[in-house]
Amino acid sequence: MPDRPPGMLLCARPCLRLTMESHMKKLDVARLASLADEAAQSPRLRMNHNLHQELADPIQRLAIAMEPGTYIRPHRHLQTWELLTALQGRFVVLNFDDEGTVIARAVLGETTSVLETPVAGWHAVLSLDPGAVIFEVKHGPYAPFREEDFAPWSPAVDDLAGQQALMAWYRHAEVGQRWPGR
Repeated sequence: MPDRPPGMLLCARPCLRLTMESHMKKLDVARLASLADEAAQSPRLRMNHNLHQELADPIQRLAIAMEPGTYIRPHRHLQTWELLTALQGRFVVLNFDDEGTVIARAVLGETTSVLETPVAGWHAVLSLDPGAVIFEVKHGPYAPFREEDFAPWSPAVDDLAGQQALMAWYRHAEVGQRWPGR
């Protein structure tokens, strides 16, 4: 058998080499609690913990602590799907058509464990519980939102009354219903 450093895998052809010095990335219960605390103290009522090393990584992986009252404006990602799972707490996730009619609804952490929104699918998330943390996976690299990424029928970031009304509607919106505040 050829010589190899301790802890190194031996492959007959080029392969990924794992060493004993490799580090496992993990989110433990204590980190989830501290992330939730950070979100509660944040003006936006949310905070994220990236598992990907760089914003340019081809797959974005992050835990997002979201307190009730954080506004996730309906949006879409034109280049990627988005996978979500609840790590703690519950979240209403809505998918919409172009006019703002709900075409799918799920409660992550209650009746649904994992969901995927398709490429270019309009969607929004509402945190139902204090201390809630969601995990998101999507293709990178990270790209800041542009105005056209937001649903034109949704309240803008500076419309606080509209945001509050939309979030109250999210809580009970059902498939086939359309946002009446438009």
